[in-house]
Amino acid sequence: MPPTEHPFLDPTRIRGDLYAQPERLASRTGSLKAARVRGTPVVDVLIRLFKNKLTVPLHQARVLDVGCGRGTTSRALAELSPAALVALDLSPALAATAKACLPEARTWAALSADFHHLPFGDHTFDAAVAAFCLYHSPDPTSAIGEISRCLRREGLFIAITKSADSYAELDRLLTDLSLTSADPTNASLYSAAHSANIADLASPVLDVHHLLHEEHVFRFETPEHLARYLVTIPKYPLGASASELAQELRSRGCPTPVETSSTVTYLVGAPHG
Repeated sequence: MPPTEHPFLDPTRIRGDLYAQPERLASRTGSLKAARVRGTPVVDVLIRLFKNKLTVPLHQARVLDVGCGRGTTSRALAELSPAALVALDLSPALAATAKACLPEARTWAALSADFHHLPFGDHTFDAAVAAFCLYHSPDPTSAIGEISRCLRREGLFIAITKSADSYAELDRLLTDLSLTSADPTNASLYSAAHSANIADLASPVLDVHHLLHEEHVFRFETPEHLARYLVTIPKYPLGASASELAQELRSRGCPTPVETSSTVTYLVGAPHG
């Protein structure tokens, strides 16, 4: 997958076909959630870290949720009743969806903006979360630096990403079934920011305080369940609906259940003093 063709690094695709319709992301995350057989829900770990590492009282905290997606993280953070919360995503459609998820309050906001050029002054926030979004940047250190610019000196930064080899078992399966010719060694959607390099990416602009890795295992019991997930993944140009792909998987003798895994990594830090 040449860098110029990397779907996760193309802002036009991020604003467009990848995330213009929140239903596609909902289908992807819903399929994974239903398949998970091991691994703590990410929001649960995030909230625990947030409560334990925040350096101001929760009711005084000004919080920025970067790459908010459909608003799952934003809603969980809002339920902690911080002083203010801003949910932000490059996709206008996702920002609008996140806004609809937030409880009604004048101190909550959602907007669309590029995390390389944030529309906030220096030291505006007490905490920032960047969950599953930094691998959308061709220069993640720059994005981390821009987010940290908006944090006060002892502000909390939590980044969440995945291992570069996440779901590699599916790459091999589709290759074995001759459904894709992609080279699994070059096919990672998470190559820009992943579990093995996130600390190195952050260290030029953050003091890294804590790094937590947790393995998640997923089991797709039927071709139909697997197909519902696969058709949402941009590196698989399968050109079929979920029902059509499920039939194709069956006709090619796809073994079930299908297990795959991903390491989820949580980085906790603060801007350089």
